[in-house]
Amino acid sequence: MQQSHSTDPPLIGLYETIAGDEDARVCKDIPEAACDAQPINFFVHLVSNTLSKIGDELASARLVLAWMLGALGAPAAFAGFLVPIRESGSLMPQLFVAAAIRRQPVRKWFWVAGSIGQGIAVALMAVVAVTLEGAAAGWAILVLLTLFALSRGVNSVASKDVLGKTIAKTRRGTVMGYAASAAGFATLGLGLYLSLAQLEDAGIGVFVALLAAAAGVWWLSALTFAGLREHPGATEGGGNAVAEALRSLNLLWQDRDFGHFVLTRALLMSTALALPFYVLLAEDATSGSFVTLGLLIVATGLASALSAPIWGRASDRSSRWVLIVSGLIAGCLGIGLALMSWAGLAYALDGWFYATLFFILGISHAGVRLGRKTYLVDMATQETRAAFTAVSNTVIGVLLLVGGLFGLVAQLAGTEFAILLLAFFSLAGAISAWRMPEV
Repeated sequence: MQQSHSTDPPLIGLYETIAGDEDARVCKDIPEAACDAQPINFFVHLVSNTLSKIGDELASARLVLAWMLGALGAPAAFAGFLVPIRESGSLMPQLFVAAAIRRQPVRKWFWVAGSIGQGIAVALMAVVAVTLEGAAAGWAILVLLTLFALSRGVNSVASKDVLGKTIAKTRRGTVMGYAASAAGFATLGLGLYLSLAQLEDAGIGVFVALLAAAAGVWWLSALTFAGLREHPGATEGGGNAVAEALRSLNLLWQDRDFGHFVLTRALLMSTALALPFYVLLAEDATSGSFVTLGLLIVATGLASALSAPIWGRASDRSSRWVLIVSGLIAGCLGIGLALMSWAGLAYALDGWFYATLFFILGISHAGVRLGRKTYLVDMATQETRAAFTAVSNTVIGVLLLVGGLFGLVAQLAGTEFAILLLAFFSLAGAISAWRMPEV
């Protein structure tokens, strides 16, 4: 096969080094034209995905936005809706628009539009931070987070399709792995800077800077992705996931093992829903110290980076036990924190204590995410996998929005009570996982 000259030789050499190809034209399951452009597309995906992942951390709903709402004096009820809106708002558009996107021969512009939308949303959040306080700030942030999540959902569908069209099967994991690694190091750097810099007098300006940086990062990511060399592709296939889910809802009671799995996944949503309440408690107990915020960001990065490989190997042995252990960790942690707080001990401890708790909860949440994905793939057959995925995602998307009511619990009964209640849900999820069959 003749070597293509559509890409500069130095770029091909760098691609060969990073991707491990002795031949930059090694391709599997992508067209000839896409094969020619693969080296430059590899770097477009690498840079744009790295930037988008950095943007996610700069404007993290479960951490940065939760801390900012506390600093702006917004009631705790608003923090309870951050994760549900972020996760459900990202999931539901995927179910509705996936088929429409796949009917377009060129799809990169959906990704570009999604990134621009996310940048606009967080830029307006920065404006909110300097103009509003209290409940008004809370409402504004939730509305903008909805815009952010909807854009994210469109972005997510397009990215999977475009990646499949432009990068060969043996290189997709490589490019996403490098992007996650680079973004992880950037996140750790940000956390260390916030921990070590003297920013206590900066006030709300820190959040304005973080959100403005996130907006710039997403717009730069959109500009980078616009340069992707995507050739028109097939437009058939890609059924409507919502229609598929509605047709298949009876699987919840006809297939008892699948229904049991969805129940377990719903109960273990509590590990994600609890994260903002840990942040609120840490913000209150340490008087909004930016050192603590930095330590929590470091803990977030380390929890995922260190635990994911371990959970992955464990899931291959028994994803059921990964769910059991993850639920037990989150449950015991939440009960212990609530009791300590009620005993008055939580306010006598510093940011390192809360960073440790956040690190442990992050490990638990990573285990739940990896365990439930592996369990679903392993339990389903090639014929049932699409239906199982559509049904479970639809049910969880709806339940996530209902999960926002834990914010009202925190507002009425206290943050500690919301944490305790979510801890009991985590324990119930562990028990439910224990009763699931091995797959």
